[in-house]
Order: sequence, then structure tokens, then C-alpha cells
Amino acid sequence: MAKVAFLGLGVMGFPMAGHLAAKGHDVVVYNRTFSKAEAWTQKHKGTAAKTPREAAQGREIVFACVGNDDDLRSVVLGDDGAFASMGKGAIFFDNTTASADIARALHAEGKKRGIDFIDAPVSGGQAGAENGQLTVMCGGEQAPFDRSRPVADAYAKAVTLIGPPGAGQITKMMNQMCIAGIVQGLAEALNLGQRCGLDMEKALSAISKGAAQSWQMENRWQNMINGKFDYGFAVDWMRKDLGIAMAEGRRAKAQMPLVALVDQFYARVQERGGGRWDTSSLIQPLQKP
Repeated sequence: MAKVAFLGLGVMGFPMAGHLAAKGHDVVVYNRTFSKAEAWTQKHKGTAAKTPREAAQGREIVFACVGNDDDLRSVVLGDDGAFASMGKGAIFFDNTTASADIARALHAEGKKRGIDFIDAPVSGGQAGAENGQLTVMCGGEQAPFDRSRPVADAYAKAVTLIGPPGAGQITKMMNQMCIAGIVQGLAEALNLGQRCGLDMEKALSAISKGAAQSWQMENRWQNMINGKFDYGFAVDWMRKDLGIAMAEGRRAKAQMPLVALVDQFYARVQERGGGRWDTSSLIQPLQKP
């Protein structure tokens, strides 16, 4: 069992930290809104800290799952940041979906201090976090990965070291790009079927058994045709992720015409007040032009 900290108790971090406690790890939690950390300790065994520095003190592994690059900097760097109190040989295991640039920068800064940094964004959404079935894509060095993987297994079904620092974040970008393209294709197909008056249950039963099958089809088609989107992975978050991917694409000179187009479609959903809708809401502007 390990002494760990968890920084960020949002819809993902709250249950992820809970799985660590349930596996018997000694967990200290931090959240920007302290009442959320207190609520976590009332549900799970563990301690709440007032600052990232306090949470990280004496911890072997510090996990984080915050919103973006700026949020990550705020919990890692500065006088109250985690790096200020982490000891040599400690590991910062970052589950935030952020840029590859900040992953590389924090890895380099950690090295100066004798701290190992692993970028480890996750896929699986809120349901995956709650069920402990996340997929974790990692960038970093082998030795600290090997030490942290058995602990991260508490909330994951797969934890894979992809390559050097930043590789985990680039893999997550690929993940989000694939999802966006699939959801747009599914939205257009479902809209066609509805407008042509098909029995959608029969139609989806048929095509889901062939090459068109996907997780999005299996798990989202019914709510998509019924226009129910008040759950799941928010459009606002997806647009943030696609923005990170497109920025990396410009640096790598990788063309992303489909991603750029789908990002515009998501912007249209936001304009309709759907920023917190599930990403499957791409069908809504097609249903209600």
C-alpha cells in the first residue's frame, strides 16, 4: 500500500481518489473548493488538505486530475504547489488532459528537483471513473511508471506506457479525434434514418453487428435519437481537447481537416446552450436545424 495524494475532485477525480482509498492506500486529497475535499473524506477513508503542497508532503505518488494547463501549473508550481513539498524519488502522476508541452515542461522541472513526472490522461468518462474502468495513456520513464502502475490500477482497466514525456497526452489527443469523427458520422446516419421513417431499433440492430459498430453506437444511439444529452462528457471539455489536438497538429504539420470541421459543429452546439451536453449532441443541430 502506498502513501498518495490526489489533487482535483471533479466528476473524474472524486471517484478515482475513492478507488485508491478503497484499495487500502493512504490518501490525502486536495480540491480548490475545500468543502468538496471534506465531502470526500466523509465518504472515504482519508484526509483533506488546504493546499497542494500540504497534500503532497511525504507522499510517494501525487495524482492529479484538474481542468487544463493553467490549472495544472497552479497545483504543481509555486510556493503552495505540490513540487514544493515532494521529496526526491516521489512521482507526480498527472491524469489531466492537457498539452504535451506542459507535460514535457513539468517533467523537466521535476527532474531538476529529483521528482518523476508522468503524463497519464485517461479515457472512459465519468462512468469509467466511477466503475474503476479507465484507460490510462502514459508518457514518461519506465522505472517510475513501473512503480506507479500497480497503484493506478485501482481505478483503471488498462495502464500503458506509450513513450517519452508528452506521449500520453498525444495519445489522448488521438483518442478524442477518433471519438469526434465517429460521433459526427453516427449523428448524420441516425438523422437520415429518422427522416426516412425507419424503425431505428431494427436499423441499429442490423448495422451494429457489422463494420459500423462502435462504442458510441452501442452506448449513445438511443439518447441521440431521443434528444437526451444532459449527462456524459461535456461539449465544452471536448472542444478544449480538440483545441489542444489542433495546436499539436500545427506544430507537427499534421493535417486535421475533419477535426477542424467537427470542432465547428461543436461550437454550434455551444451556441445553442449545449456546452454541458454530452458530446453525442452533435445530432441536435441536424434534428433541429
